[in-house]
Amino acid sequence: MSERAPDGAFDEGGGDDGLSAAESGPLVDPDVDLHVPRQRFELHRAPWSTLAAISVGGIIGALSRYELTDAFPYGPGDFPWPVFGINVGGCLLIGVLMVLITEVRRAHHLVRPFLGVGVLGGFTTFSTYVVDIQRAVDADAAATALGYLAATLVAALAATTAGLRLTRALARPRAGGAAPEAAGAGERP
Repeated sequence: MSERAPDGAFDEGGGDDGLSAAESGPLVDPDVDLHVPRQRFELHRAPWSTLAAISVGGIIGALSRYELTDAFPYGPGDFPWPVFGINVGGCLLIGVLMVLITEVRRAHHLVRPFLGVGVLGGFTTFSTYVVDIQRAVDADAAATALGYLAATLVAALAATTAGLRLTRALARPRAGGAAPEAAGAGERP
C-alpha cells in the first residue's frame, strides 16, 4: 500500500516492514498466493500480454459506454439514467464474471484483465458519476445530485452482490445432477 511520506512523496515500499521498494522487491498482486507454485508463475510472465488485453478490453468497454450515453443524452440537472444503468449493469456483470472465473471454471490468465479490468472497467464510469453529481449541483439540482449519489452506491453494491449470488446459485450442481466424478471427487468411503 502506498503511503505519503512526511516530504509529500509516496512510499512504494513493500509494506509495514520498514523496507524501501528497492529493498523489499517488486510490488505483488494481492491475489497471488506466493505459497502456491502455480500462482508464483504470474510474477515471471511479461506484462505485455496483460497490458494489451486490458487496453483492447478498455477500448471496447469505453466505446460501448460512449455509444450508450450518446444514444440516451441527458442534461446537467437531469438524473443521468444512462450512466446509472451502465454502472449498475457493469457491477452486476463484474459479480457474474468473478464467480465464473474464480469459482466455476479456471479461465485463461488474460480473461480477467481483458473482461474485468478492460471491458467492464472501461464500460463502467465512476469518474463520470462524480462529474454528473457536480454538474447537477452546479445546475441547482442538489436533490437530484444527492439522490444519484446514494442510489448509485446502493444499486452498484446490490448489483455486484446479486451477480455473485445469482451466478453461484445457477452454477451450483443440482441434487442428483452432478457428474459422478465431480460428485465424489476426492472422497473415500
